[in-house]
Order: sequence, then C-alpha cells, then structure tokens
Amino acid sequence: MGSISSQYRSQNPNMSQRNDINCYRVYVSFCRKNCSSPNINLSNWISCYYPSTNSWSTRVTSIPDLLENHVLKDFAMIVIGEAIFVIGGRQCYKDVIGSSETNNAHEIDIEVVPSVLKYNVGTDSWTKCAPLRTPRFSFACMASKDGKIYVAGGQTSLGGAMGTSLAEVYDPVLDEWKPLPSMSTMRYKCAGISWQGKFYVVGGFARRGNTDTHQGPYIMERSSAEVYDPKRDTWNYIARMWDLDVPPNQIVNVDDKLFSSGDCLNAWKGHIESYDGKHNLWNIVDGSSSPISTLDDTEKNWPNLERMFCTMAPIGTKLYFLAGYRIMLGDNYISKTRTEVHVFETATSGNGWRSLIEPIEEQGEKELCSHSCVMKLNS
Repeated sequence: MGSISSQYRSQNPNMSQRNDINCYRVYVSFCRKNCSSPNINLSNWISCYYPSTNSWSTRVTSIPDLLENHVLKDFAMIVIGEAIFVIGGRQCYKDVIGSSETNNAHEIDIEVVPSVLKYNVGTDSWTKCAPLRTPRFSFACMASKDGKIYVAGGQTSLGGAMGTSLAEVYDPVLDEWKPLPSMSTMRYKCAGISWQGKFYVVGGFARRGNTDTHQGPYIMERSSAEVYDPKRDTWNYIARMWDLDVPPNQIVNVDDKLFSSGDCLNAWKGHIESYDGKHNLWNIVDGSSSPISTLDDTEKNWPNLERMFCTMAPIGTKLYFLAGYRIMLGDNYISKTRTEVHVFETATSGNGWRSLIEPIEEQGEKELCSHSCVMKLNS
C-alpha cells in the first residue's frame, strides 16, 4: 500500500469530549456542479460536520489522484475506526463549455474504477488499498461490527442499464478482497445496510437473468431485497421488502431500526418511514413531516430555494439531515449553495424535529457525490 499526501490540512476544532456527541463527525463528499469563475477545479473534496458544535469544516481534504475537473461519483464512503474508505465509483470529466457567464459544465463519463482509498483523519493522509475484484458504481456497501466491508451489486460498465450479482468482502487488516457467493438477482442503485448481523441489499434496478417478474405496472425484483448471512455464507431473497420499483435513496440503521426518507427520484418525500420487519411494511413515522424541501417563501426577503441534495446521518437515536439548496431569484439562479442541517429524534413521540445553526451560503453550486458517513472517534 502506498501513501498519498493530502492537499488540504484538517481544520478540526479543539473540542473536549465531555459527552458522547462530541465524539461524532459526519463526512460528506462534494464536487462543483458548474464553473462559477475561471481557474476553479471542479474535482471532489470532503467536508466535515461537527454535531456537537453545529459547525462545518468545508474542506477537510480532497480525493487524491484526480486530474483537474475530473470527478468521482456513485462511490461508497465507509468508516472503519478512524479511517474513511472511498470505494469504487464512476470517474467522469466536467468539460466547461462557453464563457464564465454561462457556467455550463458538460459531464463526460470516462471509466468505472476499482480503486479503494483510505483517509486517516488523525494523520490527515491517504493510503492506496487493494482494489475491488470487480470495478463497480451505484452499488450496495456496508461495514460490519467486526470491521469488514461488504459490497454487492452495482454497474460494472458505462453506457448500459444492467447491474451485477457479484459480491465481495474486504478485510482491512489483510488489505484483501475475497469473493462472496453471487446474489440471485443482478441489481444496481441498491441500498446496503447492516441489520441484525446481516448484509441487506435493498431495492434497486434489479432483474433475474433475462426475465423480470411483473405485477401490474411493477417489476417485482426492484422492490425485493437480498440478505447475506456471514455465518452461513448464503443469500436469502425477500420479496417486497422495499415495496416500490423505484430504488431507495438511502436506508440507515438507528438503534436496530431501519429508516428511509425518499427514493432515487426524490431524496426527500416530506416524511420519514420506518421498516416493520414482522409485517414487511414501511410506515410513516409520526411527527416526521418537515419543511426540508421548502421554506416559507411568504417570509419577507427570503429567496426561493430549489433542493439539490439531501443525505441522512444516523447518530445515536437521532437522524441528521444535511440538505443543500440552489438559490433562485425569480426565474434566475444565483450561483450559490445554501446548506442546512435538520435533526429528527426517533425515540420521541410527536414532533421530533429541530433545525440547527444558521444556514450556510457558499459561492458556486455543489453536488453530492456520495452519501454521508458517520465516524465516532475514540474518547
């Protein structure tokens, strides 16, 4: 494994760890959506949100080995201990078109990458790890309690709407990927989650072989899940676990309960849903409706906003929602991104919402390149 120096130095504030929340960090990867000014590199960087102080370090580090205006998308960011693993993904090039007044950037796909990079937050350094056996993007990924990383599904080539059934597991101690038995379905844009000691691969654009099972307008495989049992080294197929043929945006585990807030077409549906495993149903959580998607535009001097991204981060019994908006005035977009943080307490009855910090506004528009990951530092 080879070391890579970080482009940006960490900006972690000095905080005493007097209670549990002080130990947590939320890491998110962004890239520039458009070229807001000359000589701006559009490539990925990683930001950090500190729940204990409701503050941001907007650029903790950048993903290494990317040429100027090259961007990594649809990869997985997974935490093991105090390290972040950036796994696989789709590399593309943002070709800036026209003058700086139009700010247009045309995205050109380049390749599916097998690379695995590890960022150590303590030393602010990157390390190259053993690559995936199968390059992939838009796949399911999870970290187990014994410190291993599981991946399954995803797309393995550009330009085709076909997933893979292949799965593998990574041992960070050995720096080694090993193949797992294949799923019974080929799927991509699926959600991966660790639940009850097993690896759940939920929803996605899925199919079995060359056939799809239809029930009315729905393709049944898309609403299904596959569950890997590490002890038995086997997969189990669960029909209708997701109950939609539109892939989930994100599913997270909070206190051994599964929560979702949207799908890949609408990252925030206006409420939170929880999974009832006994009845195989998703139910709306009481008091979970909130204004994440919109603000009260009747309030004087408030600009109109269009949501660009929304990602969940589970911490304790709370769900942190990190939402980003593009600022609009009339029919014109201002080249700014407004970031907000909302928290929902899953253990309460009734309205569990609260909004944190004043919204942060940044010049230029940014895109979410991978869902957030949560780290708990050693106290």
